[in-house]
Amino acid sequence: MYILRKYYVWISFCTALIFPLQSLATDVTMAFGDNLPPYIMASSDSGLEIDIVKEALAYRGHHLIPKYFPMARIPYEFINQLVDAIMIDVGQDMKMYGGHYGVAPILYNNVFITLKSKHINIRTPKDLVNLKIISFVGAAKRYPDWLKSIEHSQGYDERNNQSSQPLLLNLERYDVVLSDREIFQYYSKKHAKDDSTFKMPDIDVHVFVQPNPLDYRPVFRNKIVRDDFNAGLEYLRNCGRYQEIIHKYLLQK
Repeated sequence: MYILRKYYVWISFCTALIFPLQSLATDVTMAFGDNLPPYIMASSDSGLEIDIVKEALAYRGHHLIPKYFPMARIPYEFINQLVDAIMIDVGQDMKMYGGHYGVAPILYNNVFITLKSKHINIRTPKDLVNLKIISFVGAAKRYPDWLKSIEHSQGYDERNNQSSQPLLLNLERYDVVLSDREIFQYYSKKHAKDDSTFKMPDIDVHVFVQPNPLDYRPVFRNKIVRDDFNAGLEYLRNCGRYQEIIHKYLLQK
């Protein structure tokens, strides 16, 4: 009888882990960048990053409600308690505002991109001097060793909308694009699909840093939700679902 009772207690405990109490589940309003395909596709509430976060939260019953903003506005939304979580802190420490950092669900692979015909070499920050550079919002804060000295120069530009980067590089309006490889590739293919006259010239990709997980950590107002998210993310990775999502967006092109 003791063994049987112990067995039922064990079954109940495991069931609680797999099917958490619904009373503990909550809606999580989370701020994301407004459009960074294939990671974030605001029009359909989908994308590599959205799907991973959504399923990680759902592991313990939470429901993701994504909100989309220009990158510079994301910290403002959290600081002013307009959202429950943010996908990225854009270089601003959220701990002093009650933020609890989670594990990074994905890493962006940011690189310098130039036209091969330009024969540009980028090995040190000095190589960027006198070049016209277009980047995403917050890049100078994230990579001060590379961009601080040119951040306020006329040749440096940060824009929230990255869709124009392949076009502007192709037109030689800029010498260098700082972007994630997949985002640049996505928009290059999209422009070619939308406009038969567009063809992206051969490019050189300059790797200047290794992705840092600390740069891509989500921030939660509720510590329990943060812990549940981390547990869900670990589950996705262990069961193989994480790689399925990666494959869906990055390998089937």
